[in-house]
Amino acid sequence: MSTVPVTPLKTALDYRNALNRIDALLILNPPPFSELDDELDVLSTLVHAYEQTHHAILYPDPIDAIKYLMEENGWKNKDLEQYIGPKSRVSEILNRKRYFTLQQIHNLHKHLGLPLEIFINEKMPAIQ
Repeated sequence: MSTVPVTPLKTALDYRNALNRIDALLILNPPPFSELDDELDVLSTLVHAYEQTHHAILYPDPIDAIKYLMEENGWKNKDLEQYIGPKSRVSEILNRKRYFTLQQIHNLHKHLGLPLEIFINEKMPAIQ
């Protein structure tokens, strides 16, 4: 089995070159388990690792995400009561006066499709 030449992606130029090579390999549509398919696999892994380090997608603030969903769907605070609790609790959370409980996080994730990661990210807002 031949080896695939591998070089780390250390610079933005390395990254762009790897993306260009991936594009070229995709056009060639290499057969599975071929040397070109192995190269495509290795390059894709390197690009993914580079992107995780240099172009990580940050999750939104959970309150901002909920407010966005409310605006997009025409919801009022009352529409969140079934997921968060009484009107006063919804208001406290949306005004950053109270943290989410695990049950509320579960409900918002399950019923509104909010990723769990937004509730545990580094941008988690402090209570004001």
